[in-house]
Amino acid sequence: MKQIKKLQGAIEAILFTMGESVELSKIAKAIEQDEKTTRKMIHAMMDNYDAEERGIRIIELNDAFQMCTKKEAYEYLIRVASQPKRYVLTDVLLETLSIIAYKQPVTKLEIEKIRGVKSDHAVNKLVEYGLAEEVGRLDAPGRPILFGTTEEFLRRFCVQSLDELPSLNPEQMEHFKEEAEEEAQLKLDI
Repeated sequence: MKQIKKLQGAIEAILFTMGESVELSKIAKAIEQDEKTTRKMIHAMMDNYDAEERGIRIIELNDAFQMCTKKEAYEYLIRVASQPKRYVLTDVLLETLSIIAYKQPVTKLEIEKIRGVKSDHAVNKLVEYGLAEEVGRLDAPGRPILFGTTEEFLRRFCVQSLDELPSLNPEQMEHFKEEAEEEAQLKLDI
């Protein structure tokens, strides 16, 4: 039991110090345990943090773990620190973000084809907000940048992986397609 507490203390120190998510494999290697044992220890820590009404919690993101503040403690943090800068996701940003989330990796040109308008500003804002990032370059003339979502996107939308994003049923897709075609026709008529 004493050895488990010592290892959990090491895990806590790793997650606290790193500040970002740390892959399970790296944590396991650092504490010299296999991934299955390490995962069990971390999940036990997660349960303990919840049961003890602590101000912190551990979250799991794509087979990695991160220590963060519980939502219930936010009002106390705000009293100590100045109001954190909050950004607003406009309809344009949400539309662009959903295209990136569902089509990633995706280029700006592909986003613009779907949206029907220039998307430089929207993509740049999403990168600035940490919700989208460059994930590579397309092997094509000009080597356009490919964009994808970030871990911050997963945190903000409370999903552990992209697999948890809601799927659109075929009827919804057909409805969206019809709306887009009607909108395109209206623009042509003007």
